[in-house]
Amino acid sequence: MKEENEEEKQKTNEEQTELTETAEEAESEEKAEEILEKEEEIVEEAAVEAEEEMPEPIEEEVKPPPREERLKEEEIVEEEIVEERIYTIPLSKAWIAPPNKRAPKAIRIIKAFLTRHMKLEAHREGEMEEEEPKRLIISNEVNERVWIRGIEKPPRKIRVRAAKDKEGNITVYLAEGD
Repeated sequence: MKEENEEEKQKTNEEQTELTETAEEAESEEKAEEILEKEEEIVEEAAVEAEEEMPEPIEEEVKPPPREERLKEEEIVEEEIVEERIYTIPLSKAWIAPPNKRAPKAIRIIKAFLTRHMKLEAHREGEMEEEEPKRLIISNEVNERVWIRGIEKPPRKIRVRAAKDKEGNITVYLAEGD
């Protein structure tokens, strides 16, 4: 009988532990559900607050485009070209300079040649002009053609197209076909 009583006690103890375990599991599941519900509420509240806090988009001031883009736009809008000429500029004098100074010398020769032939008035230090001084603008194409073989070997001659606009500025482009 004692054995039966002990067995019954063990069974009841096991049943009680099972019941407590299931009760604990149920409680933990309920807590997990409550936590999930609270998290959902917090997320919904945050979304509502975010909508309320979101200011209306402010109109940004339109900034002028960078200088490069402005130059491209100006080229697209045809400038009133007063005069346009095609020149073959000899650069053989650049080869007299030391090898590591030839390409910069060639660029200076191009500037001097165009200043002389397009009658660009050089800005003098003694004169005070209120106007913007007339400029000589060399395009990247011409610069790259001079520098294509490096500093030591500029071309012997180069064909360029020089265009003078109504303001007196001269822009130098690579001649077509070159």
